Amino acid sequence: MPKSVKISLLAVSVVLVLSIFLGVNASGVHAASDPTQEGAYRQINVYGEVLQHVQSDYVEVPNIPAVTNGALRGLLESLDADSSYLTAADYQAYKADKGGKAQVGINVSKRFGYATIVSVVPGSPADKANLTDGDIIEAIGTQDTRDLSLAMIQLLLEGAPGSELHLAVIGHHKAEPDKITLNRVVVAEPPVTDTLYENASILYLKPMVLDHDHVSQVEAKLKAMNKSGTKKVLLDLRNVAAGDMPEAIRLSNFFLKSGTIATLSGQKFPRETFTADAAKALDPAGPLVVLVNRGTSGPAEVVAGAIQDNKRGDLVGEKTFGEGSMQKTFDLPDGGAVILSIAKYASPSGKQFEDDAVTPGTLVASNMDDLGVDVAPAKTEAGAKAPEPKKSAEPDDQLNKALDMLKSKTA
Repeated sequence: MPKSVKISLLAVSVVLVLSIFLGVNASGVHAASDPTQEGAYRQINVYGEVLQHVQSDYVEVPNIPAVTNGALRGLLESLDADSSYLTAADYQAYKADKGGKAQVGINVSKRFGYATIVSVVPGSPADKANLTDGDIIEAIGTQDTRDLSLAMIQLLLEGAPGSELHLAVIGHHKAEPDKITLNRVVVAEPPVTDTLYENASILYLKPMVLDHDHVSQVEAKLKAMNKSGTKKVLLDLRNVAAGDMPEAIRLSNFFLKSGTIATLSGQKFPRETFTADAAKALDPAGPLVVLVNRGTSGPAEVVAGAIQDNKRGDLVGEKTFGEGSMQKTFDLPDGGAVILSIAKYASPSGKQFEDDAVTPGTLVASNMDDLGVDVAPAKTEAGAKAPEPKKSAEPDDQLNKALDMLKSKTA
């Protein structure tokens, strides 16, 4: 097949993807009148020229399908971490995945081109290996995470119970990755932790995921609190990155009797506003402090944003991770697919979590990386450095600051 024909076919594939992205038919490329779309269509010509130079002038004969796949992946990932391009083979594996497999207890996203750990499930293999939020997963097995979509990264982290997962991880303040091997297990999220402080006047609640079961546990504990006479609540959403948006809205409503909880909107997605229902409020007036950190993501950010913007309580800790969008999958003619963010959640003040995250009113740096007890290191590959054991327990500055603030409040 002549070079010109090959390049034309590749350019057409890019046009198809861009047409889906822009919501127009490929036949309307030359007829488009929207200035924004015209700019995008001009870029197609630029792409064609770049491809021509790569094909004819690169130092060696390039693998054009790999080049094109990389270009399409970069196109989607330039939008946000959750938008992905899947090749036909990737999409087939993605559709075949039914979930429910074993894992190592990490929630991931993509930052700086690589897979990044958002949070770690306590007691999981990842936790025992001292992995923590902010660590960068450079490779999964032999595959560089720069060359993988987020959807495929999440798929590769799963596997059969007992199977091995090989990771190259760059930890905090390290330049070179540690190569570690973890055994996948069926990770069970721990139940909501509750503790009473200050002569039982402060109820501390710590969910690790905002799903229906854990939010219902919080609900039960708040109802019991109302009967016991406890009046102050400390809600710890640090390292809470998993869950469901409807459950986050339900949890927010426990503390709000009126006002906006969040909004959801997109270019072609009708704006939806989630409003507090007074009948569902359990503790709408008592002193409240919410703990957040860089591992607070997605549903937990909705709760934090609702509490902060409605001036219902104080936020303490660090700026959150920044996630909160809705995706839709578009099939492509070649058997591949585009996973595209079509709407984003925003706080009552209008700040989109994906873009702005949530910054607490009281900033306290985390010393949680130094907390914990010594644990046996994970098995490492030959010649690789084992993870360092965790240091002895130290004071939790964020928790102590939140408790001090609650102690000074009148119930």
